[in-house]
This record gives sequence, C-alpha cells and structure tokens, in this order.
Amino acid sequence: MPSLEGEDASAPASPAAGEQKVTLVDLARWRASGRRAVFLTAYDYPTAVFADRAGVDLLLVGDSAAMTVLGLANTLGVGMAEMLVLARAVARGAKRALVVADMPFLSYQVSQEAAIRNAGAFVGQAGCDAVKCEGGGAVVPRVRAMTRAGLAVMGHLGLTPQRLTQLGGYRVQGRSASEARRLADEARRLQDAGVFAILVEAVPPETAAVIREALEVPVYGIGAGPHVDGQLLICHDLLGTFVGEIAPRFVKRYADLGAAMERAFRAYAQEVREGTFPSPEHCYPMPPEEAALLARSHIPGPSSTRIPSSRSAR
Repeated sequence: MPSLEGEDASAPASPAAGEQKVTLVDLARWRASGRRAVFLTAYDYPTAVFADRAGVDLLLVGDSAAMTVLGLANTLGVGMAEMLVLARAVARGAKRALVVADMPFLSYQVSQEAAIRNAGAFVGQAGCDAVKCEGGGAVVPRVRAMTRAGLAVMGHLGLTPQRLTQLGGYRVQGRSASEARRLADEARRLQDAGVFAILVEAVPPETAAVIREALEVPVYGIGAGPHVDGQLLICHDLLGTFVGEIAPRFVKRYADLGAAMERAFRAYAQEVREGTFPSPEHCYPMPPEEAALLARSHIPGPSSTRIPSSRSAR
C-alpha cells in the first residue's frame, strides 16, 4: 500500500529506538514517581501493533472479547481455547507493552492446580507477561498459589463481570463508606497474596482513592476516576466499534471507526455492483504480444460444446 506523506512505510511493529519492554519494576517505579500508565484492551495482532506504536504501556487480552469480538451477551461464554488464540496474537504484536491476559470464568476458581496450569498456559504457551483474575478474598488462595509458582498476577475488584448475576447486573460498586473500606481490605489481602497491581472497575473516585492509599502496588482504574496510577479503556469503546447496548458512563470515544467502516463497505459494494471496481490499476497486466496471441486463439466456450442427445448416445 502507498504510504501517507511523511509516513515511513517500512516502520516495523517494534518499540522506538532505545525503548525496552515494560516490566513490573517499571510499573512500580512509575507509581512512585507519579507517572500514569496507559492501559488498553487488545484482542488481535494489528490492534496490538498499533497500540504498541502509539506508546500504550499495558495491553489486556480481556475476556470482554466475548462481547466485543464474539458478540456474546456477557463474558461468561468465553473459555481458555478462545482466550489463548487471542493472547498469542496480541503477544506477537506487542514488542514494548506488557501483556496481561484475563483468566476466563472457571479457569482459576475450580482449584489451585487449575489456576496454575491455566495461568501457565497464558505465559508459557501464549507469550503473555501476566494474568488477571477477578475477585477479593475468595480468590486469595488461588492468587497466592499462582504467584508462588512464579506467575505475575493482577487483581480485579469493584465491578467484576464474572460475578454479574451475584452483583445484580452492571452496577457501580463501593458507593458507601463501608463498601469502600471492604474493597480496600480485600485489596490489601490481594497485595499480601502477591499481586503486582490491582484493577478497580466502576467505583466512585473516592473509593478508588481509598483503595490506592491502602496499597503499595499500582492501582489502575476503569470507570474509577482520576485518583489511580493509570487508566484502562476497552479499545472497541475508544474506537467506536463496539456493537451492543451497553454504554458505560466512563467511556470516552476518541474515534468513530464503526461509521468509517460502514462507509467504506458501502462504497466498495456500490463500485462492485456498478462494475467500476476493479479498475485497470487493480489488475495484473498481460504482455501485449501474449494478449494478441490469446485474442487470435479459439477457445471453445460452453455455447460451442455439443451435448450428445439420448439417441446419438445409443
């Protein structure tokens, strides 16, 4: 494809010169220095490459792929098989960003052995740097087992979509002082179990601030206000390509690629139907002498082929 003016068409999907892979040490240092981390979901190779080029620090291969990519009603219908395919693609595209994979429903809750085995698959087979699991006190034993096995684990508190039924739907969490204190206590337990960071979803900014103040590890937010160490958004929400009825208050759309895609598809369909695509510049030329030879050749077509009658066949 031709490059845009000023664009280097040969630019590889790799960090800029001098930049290195983001590490857990970097994340801890950034918290201490006040540098906010940029966190985004990705589910495929191109998105990972583009986000990496843009300087995104962390990429989450989210189980939200169930809704954004697969068209399911919630995150419960996606499993390890699907997630590993997506995780491999993202890990191949991310040269600088730290890649975190969501552990899908029932991939870690069943037993400590299952948690270690499945988390290990994301790291050892898919090439991710870390995993994320949802929940507080109930998952502390699983988190401790995974971290003791040498796996990097991120926690997830607040709105935890894998417990959607128990939470009564997509509802803001931590709206009372007692709930904020409870979440802070669960965050401390996760920290003690060895998580390197915690994602807090759909809580008031005051609650997120209390959680962050209670911890030493970084706290990232999605719908949790500004008083955290970094922000996460779903890439389909950011780009305007999510197809569904859910429209969280915290989403900010930075582009409308969905509308742009529809316009492109309609333009393509119109040109195909009108016969204006493909035009000569989209065709592979034949040498003139070969074209002339072909034009003089007689190639029988279907209309010139005699089909024997039943009488002659006898």
